[in-house]
Amino acid sequence: MSSQQPIGRRSVGQRLAEAASEIRAGSVRLVVGGVVSLALILICWQLLITVSQVSDFIAKGPRDVYTYLVTDPVAPRYREEMFSALLETLGHAGIGFAAGGLAAVLCALMLLWYPTAELSVMPFALTIRTVPIIAMTPVIALVFGRGLLGVTVVAGIVTFLPTLVNVTAGLRSASKTSLDVLHAYGAGRLTVLRKVQLPSAMPALFASARLAAPAAVSGALLAEFLVTGNGIGTLMLTTISTSDYIRLWSAVFVVTTASVVLYAIVAGLESQALRRYAPGHGRQVH
Repeated sequence: MSSQQPIGRRSVGQRLAEAASEIRAGSVRLVVGGVVSLALILICWQLLITVSQVSDFIAKGPRDVYTYLVTDPVAPRYREEMFSALLETLGHAGIGFAAGGLAAVLCALMLLWYPTAELSVMPFALTIRTVPIIAMTPVIALVFGRGLLGVTVVAGIVTFLPTLVNVTAGLRSASKTSLDVLHAYGAGRLTVLRKVQLPSAMPALFASARLAAPAAVSGALLAEFLVTGNGIGTLMLTTISTSDYIRLWSAVFVVTTASVVLYAIVAGLESQALRRYAPGHGRQVH
């Protein structure tokens, strides 16, 4: 027995080392992918300004933004203002993203267990998303107020429908053979959900989250434009009225970078979660 224990310990150590190596490799891929995405954005941005030949007074390129945020003598004050507003917007977006995603998952479970409810839930959800969110935002502000709740509702609506549709399809894509086996052994509804249906739905859930995270930021920005009077959305709005275009372009760059980072974070969580809880559905993040 004693001669076998080191072998067992080595095998566990090897598995841990392999897992750590996979995590490092996935992190490197995500960082490289994010850097490449930002580089492409900067290149396209500069090319668009060059080709369109818009006035230098209005159009600001990556070099101008770099000067504004990094090398300008008062750049620290600009950065503090910009990132303080960004953190407020990300807080709004995060709450809306979580609320919309949770509501979508709960509705998807209801549709899974009570299929007839789809006749009333889906038309309502589609109606909400058919109306442009910019047209609904003032009404939402009247109903829910101009504070955090109103912003949460706007960002949540942007998140809700795509998550609902994808998660519902994912839950229903569970292997019929696996479901039959569990039912044959008398497994309850929650056991079936935990063992089969949730693992099957996880790829769809994370695919929705990757798209919904940047969309929630856009929803929060829109609410800040029209409703709250704070956050980076309001900062961008005031720069238009004062013709402070370098400040506007810098804010756009900061928000775009934040959206790319959010996408990469969700993709990284997706890779690790699928590897652990749904290995048959794992994906490589490039």
